[in-house]
Amino acid sequence: METHQCDTCGKSLSSSRNLKHHMMIHTGEKPYSCDLCGKTFSHVANFRAHSRVHTGEKPYSCDLCGKTFSRACHFKVHSKIHTGEKPYSCNLCGKTFSQAGGAKLHRTIHTGEKPYSCDLCGKTFSRAYHFKVHSKIHTRKKPYNCDICDATFFSTGDLKKHTRTHTGEKPYRCDVCGKTFSRTANLSSHRRIHTGEKPYSCPHCDYSCKRNDHLKSHLRIHKRKQTKGVMSGDKLSQQSPPERTSV
Repeated sequence: METHQCDTCGKSLSSSRNLKHHMMIHTGEKPYSCDLCGKTFSHVANFRAHSRVHTGEKPYSCDLCGKTFSRACHFKVHSKIHTGEKPYSCNLCGKTFSQAGGAKLHRTIHTGEKPYSCDLCGKTFSRAYHFKVHSKIHTRKKPYNCDICDATFFSTGDLKKHTRTHTGEKPYRCDVCGKTFSRTANLSSHRRIHTGEKPYSCPHCDYSCKRNDHLKSHLRIHKRKQTKGVMSGDKLSQQSPPERTSV
């Protein structure tokens, strides 16, 4: 099969059309523009998918639960919730994921890598999304408003979570016992009841637990003991008389 190679990076593409689209990565060309918000795109498929943000169109529907999606890739990822398929695994601990991106992000837990850094305060992040949300703390900009109450949020994700407090929606279901949750984090924490997994470990002792907040509570015990030990040492030094030197 004939291949078409990029002169800039050497990548091989299956067609001249794909090569043309690929070249836009290097040139920065974005010929497709949204008439409603002005955002530009290098690929017509991305432009069409973006247009659905304004129209609300969600043409991809799950036959099993009825949930709808604006993008085929999001629908494909969702389908794995029902099948339980997790083809991507961590080579360090064996944990499996339904998405390659999920496995890649998970590995940063082991490596400690945080490539995203805030220029204003120096705080670092392992995820671009968390860095983007953090940046809004400095501007104090909360552009996402709740239609039901006056609450405002830094991100659409936080708004969605908040909205479920009004609707009572719990879209995340445990495949073992059927219990439902409003947040994926709560479902992940719940699943550890079934698996027995305890991913959070204390660096000072052998304690491990299922939830990060439990580890934080445990660490306070060590901190209190440490503080108490320092205070006791200071008290003893204050009470002890100075040593006399013999002459």
